[in-house]
Amino acid sequence: MNKLIFTEEFCQPENLHPFTLTRQIQDIRVGILTIREKWERMTGLPSYDKKEDDYKDLERSVNIDEAIGEGVCFMIHGNVLPSRRLVKAVMKLKDGEFTATPSGNGVVYRITKNEIIDRYKIKVGQAVTLKEPVKQIQYPWDIFQLNDWAIRQDFELLTRGRKSQSISKTNRVIKPGQVFIEKGARVEHCIINAATGPVYIGKNAEVMEGCIIRGPFAMGEAGCLKMGAKVYGATTLGPYCVAGGEIKNSVLFGCSNKAHDGYLGDSVIGEWCNLGAGTTNSNMKNNASDVRIWTPQGEMNAGKKCGMLMGDFCRTAVNTAVNTGTVIGVCCNVFGSGLTPKYIPSFSWGSDGLQRYDFEKALLDIADWKKLKNQVLSEDERSVLKYVFDKF
Repeated sequence: MNKLIFTEEFCQPENLHPFTLTRQIQDIRVGILTIREKWERMTGLPSYDKKEDDYKDLERSVNIDEAIGEGVCFMIHGNVLPSRRLVKAVMKLKDGEFTATPSGNGVVYRITKNEIIDRYKIKVGQAVTLKEPVKQIQYPWDIFQLNDWAIRQDFELLTRGRKSQSISKTNRVIKPGQVFIEKGARVEHCIINAATGPVYIGKNAEVMEGCIIRGPFAMGEAGCLKMGAKVYGATTLGPYCVAGGEIKNSVLFGCSNKAHDGYLGDSVIGEWCNLGAGTTNSNMKNNASDVRIWTPQGEMNAGKKCGMLMGDFCRTAVNTAVNTGTVIGVCCNVFGSGLTPKYIPSFSWGSDGLQRYDFEKALLDIADWKKLKNQVLSEDERSVLKYVFDKF
């Protein structure tokens, strides 16, 4: 059986902390879908993860020499966003060939058992150099900076040859042909401007009365946009997210809440996060200079605008003021006076004179939050969180 196997080996996943602390790069959401979901839909092939001999080797992780069988394996760098042209070039590869960026870096390899030397060595042949640059997620701010492009790509992928649920006449819509509403979604008494980009509303989602949406915008399955929300593109609300207030050019991965008033701009929020009422972030310095962001390798320039980059399982207290370009690790309970620090380590309790979150208490709190969406904390999640607690 032919298959996709993703690898993080050459992608420097540490540059994408805090989001790659708890997931593989290919499971990052940008646009409507995750990187993995994009590749699976565009190729029609199932996917697995190459074992990297680390704590994120879970159920779908495989050794290529054992998994390849008699079929073809396409080994893909996990941070590469597919496009129709890239996938077309990949599917034309011959055994042993690989696609390379214009600068010569390999990104997708076509492998059969004949190219396997041993568990750690693969024989590659000719490079097929692409004429156009390949879009890749290298740093956390790339997620919201590429979200406009990614929503448009995913909208075409998901809606091609399909018909939207009818748009209720209670709504005011500009360019309705660029609005797609999945089965079971409810949208009433809203203003939607799709002239600036497509608007996608997922299955069984709800957009409540009085919402104003300016595309590109994507809302996942069973999400909820609360009354009077104002959303600017390019914004993604992942599956089971609840959102309200004012949001601009931000990505919420899934199962997270920004349910109340407050501003969220040029930001990325992981899974199972909750922003308390009135939480607001700054996305631009008051002197209009470039925003410097904490990374494990030192501070880096993210451009003129960057809000907050929040890892999974985090929460903020009511009226939290989040500083420009703030990085918040995994499983933090953020509260305190004044602006937050620019970097809050994983498992922090508070933001003034940071304290350590008790691990067992953190797990109990996560489990309680998951109950609100009828889910439970898995053993894999416990294992990953314990490693992050001990090592980061």
